[in-house]
Amino acid sequence: MQGKKIILGITGSIAACKAAYLIRLLIKKGVEVQVVMTPAAKEFITPLTLSTLSGKPVISDFFTRRDGSWHSHVDLGLWADALLVAPATASTIGKMANGIADNMLITTYLSCKAPVFVAPAMDLDMYAHPATQQNLERLRAYGNRIIEPAEGELASHLVGKGRMEEPERIIDLLEVFFATRNDLRGKKILITAGPTYEKIDPVRFIGNYSSGKMGFALAEACAQRGAEVELIAGPVSLQVTHPRIRRTNVESAHEMYAATVASFPKADAAVLCAAVADYRPETQQESKIKREKDEQLTLSLVRNEDIAATLGTMKRPGQVLMGFALETGDGLVYAKEKLKRKNLDVIVLNSLQDEGAGFRCDTNRVTMIDREGELSFVPLKSKQEVATDIAAKLVTFLK
Repeated sequence: MQGKKIILGITGSIAACKAAYLIRLLIKKGVEVQVVMTPAAKEFITPLTLSTLSGKPVISDFFTRRDGSWHSHVDLGLWADALLVAPATASTIGKMANGIADNMLITTYLSCKAPVFVAPAMDLDMYAHPATQQNLERLRAYGNRIIEPAEGELASHLVGKGRMEEPERIIDLLEVFFATRNDLRGKKILITAGPTYEKIDPVRFIGNYSSGKMGFALAEACAQRGAEVELIAGPVSLQVTHPRIRRTNVESAHEMYAATVASFPKADAAVLCAAVADYRPETQQESKIKREKDEQLTLSLVRNEDIAATLGTMKRPGQVLMGFALETGDGLVYAKEKLKRKNLDVIVLNSLQDEGAGFRCDTNRVTMIDREGELSFVPLKSKQEVATDIAAKLVTFLK
């Protein structure tokens, strides 16, 4: 982190007191820190304290003098290597998510070209509220990195999730980010994500609960490390923002198979994260099936192409192939067997029995198994953080 330039955004939370320690830790790492604080943040910590620690005047208002001078949020956004908003209140998160540029911090955020990190801090009910969760999801979709809050005693004296992550942990995450930014530079990574829909008729399909969040997080993680990413996505509403991600949308397993097989020969590695349907209806009706007097509707299903097995036979020396296995029980034995049978280099196992893991969750817990038999356990954390660990495993094989 030596020589990096970081904007530290501070908002009106009791956790603003942690910003002083955060600045000290950043300065010790050789970081140049520019504090931008909201008016409400001044009620919790003084600009004098922050300016003394950072060695720079604190920016809070657009205009500090009446001589025509002003603070350029555009220049700030171009200056920074990263923007870190810590603490980030529910109000600021809502403004960031919806582009409400009514203070210097939000205008700086909207102008910023650098990666953005957001460390929420609020009471547990505010954090759990659907509005806050929707705003956080929108920020993730924009490509922002959410530093998950911790659980513990809050300012209300209630106990739950909402405490801003500790400064030491935030520094660790920033160090990992800057240390790994270019270790996939020049590599072409193929990633599949999301579900597939197998049509029954024009209005019905066979599908699954995959949200695509894990695959999209992996695409962002690889692109952040310098890779050119080919993302083949099933029908999901998620968006990608990184310029090094090229997205191809598909719907059915056959469409995903065709797109993946066509792209694989040009890739250095493929990560097969999509939840591809194993079967499809043998026939697809051209018009909507009407509910008749019959009590039952019988569907005849046929097997779809096996993408992982096909790529396993196509794999050339030096290419890396990573697959996923989602199980409802202890799938370690099955995952190891699948690793060998499909000629994978790494398989990522997760279980729907693990609370907070699997479909539709923002968190995950996985076990990575490589062709040498080494097991790497990744504890429950955000899918963005899990994606960082998986990308790091990919780097070791590509080296």
